[in-house]
Amino acid sequence: MRPQREREQAIQMRASGVPFGEICSALGLPKRTVTHWFAGTRRSGTGRWYPSNCPRCAVPPAVPTDLESYAYLLGLYLGDGHILAKPRVYLLQISCTAAYPAIIDECERAMVATLGRRTHRTRRSGCVNVKSCGKHWLCLFPQHGPGKKHERTIVLDDWQRRIVEQRPGAFLRGLFHSDGCRIVNRVKIKHQTYEYPRYMFSNKSTDIMGLCQWALDLLGIPWRMARPDNLSVARREAVAALDVWVGPKS
Repeated sequence: MRPQREREQAIQMRASGVPFGEICSALGLPKRTVTHWFAGTRRSGTGRWYPSNCPRCAVPPAVPTDLESYAYLLGLYLGDGHILAKPRVYLLQISCTAAYPAIIDECERAMVATLGRRTHRTRRSGCVNVKSCGKHWLCLFPQHGPGKKHERTIVLDDWQRRIVEQRPGAFLRGLFHSDGCRIVNRVKIKHQTYEYPRYMFSNKSTDIMGLCQWALDLLGIPWRMARPDNLSVARREAVAALDVWVGPKS
């Protein structure tokens, strides 16, 4: 499978009006590969090319039509997702806790709404992996790379940041559904026990933690760091505001 940067170069050259043949020659790519990027997939027996449904491969590049679903899926991916390179295709996988079937269903809906691909589930001890195969998942999640996310730099592209700015609540919902929780905190003062809800978000990646903080700031929700890898939203009005977007897991 060709590197993503070659595909982006080809798309940029096409948008600039460079002829098809010159693009292939300049990048040293076979015409069949470049045709697939521009035209989509050729169905067996028809000899015709059908357009790709990837918005990033359009000319000019666009964004997913369902911003709410994409922002939510991006949050899930940054928390518990990864992409595997298979022969001729990529596999997006999100690991969901088996105890929360509503989140599993929502993850599937977001995948289908984002790229229009079928999904399937595989069960493991305590979790359900939601998977979807497609040639263009890497286009939509350029944060993919070797190694663990907390051991490498995670930066959103400009078009992704604009989506989060428009849909910070959906993005936070994905983050908290993957690496967060809503708990009841109990405090005992003078033999009296007080209970109040709070949100916790845990992630070892300072970059992903920074994205969570940024999205909370976009919504005006105050937060504090309990530990370097643990964020807390505990003030009553802040919890109520986050309840609008996230709420208890189910």
